[in-house]
Amino acid sequence: MLRKPDKKIPEEKTPEKQPHEKILEEKEKLLTEETKKVKEYVEHLQRLQAEFDNYRKRVEQEKQLIIKQANQELIQKLLNLLDSFELAFQTIKEEDEFSKGIKMIYSEFYSTLEKEGMKKIECMNKKFDPHFHEVLLQGESEQAEGTIMEELQKGYMLNDRIIRFSKVKTSKGIQGGNIK
Repeated sequence: MLRKPDKKIPEEKTPEKQPHEKILEEKEKLLTEETKKVKEYVEHLQRLQAEFDNYRKRVEQEKQLIIKQANQELIQKLLNLLDSFELAFQTIKEEDEFSKGIKMIYSEFYSTLEKEGMKKIECMNKKFDPHFHEVLLQGESEQAEGTIMEELQKGYMLNDRIIRFSKVKTSKGIQGGNIK
């Protein structure tokens, strides 16, 4: 025997959702999840692009540094050739066509090195500076102590970087005198 309930069970106040509303809600939830995934992928892609750009810039900087170092090594080797030219000019007794031609070659060679960023360190009659000069000799003179009296070997810079110090003779003043 089945018993019938005395009271009716009250129905919920909100009517049961229609099947198409449930489907729509599920689709919206799925769309929200997929939108989050897309945003994550886009952010990840942007980070990767930024990392790649940084990598590319770093590689370019390293390439430029290698080129500068290679140029520096080559120019340092060529400095001996400049010295040889200058020694040869000191031995020339008379100006003939051959010596004029050699001076033209030297001039062109020197200007090519200057175009690559090399410049001579000026030192005559200047105060000794250990950042640019190397003292090989000292001598008495009427000049103030530490003043460069003679340049024994020229010094050069390449792109504001010392590639060879000027080798110089400096004054130590007058021994026992007033000049110092």
